[in-house]
Amino acid sequence: MDMVNVTIDGVSVQVPSNYTVLEAAKQAGIKIPTLCYLKDVNEVGACRVCLVEVEKARALAAACVMPVSEGMVVHTNSKKVRDTRKATLEMILSDHNRDCLSCIRNKNCELQTLAEEYGIRKVTFEGVKSPSVYDDKSFSIVRDGSKCVKCGRCVSACKKQGIGVLSFLNRGFNTSVGPAYDISMADAPCIYCGQCIVACPVGALHEKEETDKVWAAIQDPSKHVVMQVAPAVRAAIGEEFGLPIGTRATGKMFAAMKRLGADKVYDTNWGADLTIMEEGTELLNRINNGGVLPMITSCSPGWIRFCEFYYPEFIPNLSTCKSPHEMEGALIKSYYAKNNNLDPKDIVVVSVMPCTSKKTEAAREQLVNAEGLKDVDIVITTRELARMIREAGMDFNSLPDEGPDQDLMGEYTGAGVIFGATGGVMEAAIRTVADILEEKDLPEFEYKAVRGVEADIKEAELTLGGKNIRVAVAHSTAAARKLLDAIKDGSAPEYTFIEIMGCSGGCVCGGGQPQVPAQKLMDIDIRAERAKALYEEDEIMPQRKSHKNSQIDKLYKEFLGAPNGHLAHELLHTTYAKREIYPDSVLEE
Repeated sequence: MDMVNVTIDGVSVQVPSNYTVLEAAKQAGIKIPTLCYLKDVNEVGACRVCLVEVEKARALAAACVMPVSEGMVVHTNSKKVRDTRKATLEMILSDHNRDCLSCIRNKNCELQTLAEEYGIRKVTFEGVKSPSVYDDKSFSIVRDGSKCVKCGRCVSACKKQGIGVLSFLNRGFNTSVGPAYDISMADAPCIYCGQCIVACPVGALHEKEETDKVWAAIQDPSKHVVMQVAPAVRAAIGEEFGLPIGTRATGKMFAAMKRLGADKVYDTNWGADLTIMEEGTELLNRINNGGVLPMITSCSPGWIRFCEFYYPEFIPNLSTCKSPHEMEGALIKSYYAKNNNLDPKDIVVVSVMPCTSKKTEAAREQLVNAEGLKDVDIVITTRELARMIREAGMDFNSLPDEGPDQDLMGEYTGAGVIFGATGGVMEAAIRTVADILEEKDLPEFEYKAVRGVEADIKEAELTLGGKNIRVAVAHSTAAARKLLDAIKDGSAPEYTFIEIMGCSGGCVCGGGQPQVPAQKLMDIDIRAERAKALYEEDEIMPQRKSHKNSQIDKLYKEFLGAPNGHLAHELLHTTYAKREIYPDSVLEE
């Protein structure tokens, strides 16, 4: 790599020739403010907050897109630069809904932080605000146009997912961001992955909050509230309370949830172990009986919606298994209810998930039983759980380490934990399928070829019990599109089993996880750091294979019968349906 010498604010630094001024300044220990910039997602220099003064240049330059050159001299803190940045921020604020105290991003807003850093006490430019839309019709995502700063980060994040539901609408003063034709997010072919939310620097996009419903259920003496929490939540909840990214906060998470007042608190890892038993059996049945292959995992609701909208021809390839929290919800309202002499109508199942798409998943008509009861009643995100913890007045970091309730659904294995990372479902499944095919307890069961975020598509080939099994893992729907297109055109090998996660990195980077400022994302890959927390927990578990979960074994012996049996299919499996991308009924409105 060619290197160049650059001087920034009197600091000499040698950097690669393909660096921008922003990257060079970072290496020199100098912070240049940004707003529209999001590493590897949105690098367009649109907001002009990162302007710097380059000697011999005719105008100020946007540091995030300005390439370095040999001998370049840059000033990031001159009076001209500071005054320009401050005026730019005031103009952005002049068209912004400044109800900061009641905003969902209060104290975690990049625009608010910049206003504080630049000492903005009043906004000089006041006038008519541009038209805006407030859209809260979907189950998952709320769009508040009055807070949008037109930075484009959400638009780029959506395009990076290979979807492109969000775009700039209109021109000039009337510019806004939303789905085509400015229809509701509820009517758009959106998968509700929430990557637009985690990309947004302000409160223009956020999850549809349901914490009030949880509080109401907990405080209703006629309701029996059972909370369950997904594996990825423990890898990120600590960030909401100042802990470093990648901190495993399992014990404090359970201690906090118990203190919220639910009647039971379980770990969705139990449901993940159950999913492996059902999904692994389904895979073996397809292999042995000429079923549709490759079989594709069904744990990610964002991916499921993507398939239903954009690749309906692959619906027969989808595993019929419900996702882990839906399986667990179905059994809470059947197995758990029976063992505790409870009427399922009185049980409220609350899932704490890293994923905004889980909110829409819980509302699917296929996940409502014959009595009209949903498997899962309420879904809240990791961020919403953190808000509840703060509202309850808890000092999270001072809480003791505790575990979930241990009766019926309290046990889980390391295989269940790693579901939250890309490749985790695949590895968990292989651990069990390998033992079954080899008819022994294999001592080597870490399949690291399917781990990691370096590649968006990973492949592995295994020989188990005399059978050749070729597998693939894709994380993000853009990667899924690439993989499925290769299968369609015949350029891909003949896979047996495929794992697809809707978000890059898997559930650890779901749309409901803590939002990380763009400046911090320049230094760290949160996908890898959060995944480490899950693999750490996997390694310390006494059992690391789903079929070694004694409570799951008891469940089959006392209630379900055999994996993929009649009752298991009734409670734990589901169906899918093709979706119209833009139905005529929507466009006619």
